[in-house]
Amino acid sequence: MKAVILAGGLGKRLRPLTDERPKTMIEVGGVPIIGWQLSWLSKHKIREVIISIGYLKQVVMNYVGSGEKFGIQVQYSEEAEPLGTGGALKTARNFVLKEKQNSFLMMYGDILTDLDPALLVSHLRENNDNALGSIASISLRSPFGIIDVKGDRAREFREKPILKDYLMNAGVYCLSSEIFDLLPNKGSFESITLPKLAAQDKLLVTRYDEATRWRSIDSHKDIEEAEIEFGPLMPNLIESFRSLRVK
Repeated sequence: MKAVILAGGLGKRLRPLTDERPKTMIEVGGVPIIGWQLSWLSKHKIREVIISIGYLKQVVMNYVGSGEKFGIQVQYSEEAEPLGTGGALKTARNFVLKEKQNSFLMMYGDILTDLDPALLVSHLRENNDNALGSIASISLRSPFGIIDVKGDRAREFREKPILKDYLMNAGVYCLSSEIFDLLPNKGSFESITLPKLAAQDKLLVTRYDEATRWRSIDSHKDIEEAEIEFGPLMPNLIESFRSLRVK
């Protein structure tokens, strides 16, 4: 199976870190996000990856190269201009469909996670009612502390709890190759294509449990929190990551 990583974002909220490198090259624990992602995909036996690049694309290409150091074959889909997530994915169509592919993985280039993509794949493959995609979801963690109230009295304070009744998009998908016909030439996959799939009852939701590590790197604070959350993974990966650091 192939995977597509959308890594052409500007990362405006991460400036000045993104003045000279794209968002996916921001380092967490000394390793760029894209390095974490490719190592994670390799661990799950994904051997072909297409990276969609645009802004400061050469920085990504210089670091990743052919993908050999990750045990992956990497190809690049280049945006001449910003096309949005939908347009960027559509531009990668010929790479994905070069050999006949019934489905493929897709993720954003600013996400760190340890979820098992095999669950997404099996959920879509086992479905029999023409679903075109399976979206990874996790319980929402409140960005704020919460007060439990009884009447008008505070009873308990909970710091950024997990809100089990609310699911969020984890930014990792297994998609049918038929999805390309529903993508805009320019525009957002999230606001254009996903609502169409939901309206047509063609989008599955694959739930991951609370033990799943997940972090989207959108701000400087996210980098600090990601290093805490993913720190426990470092001892097992430190040897391989030594060769993945930016040189």
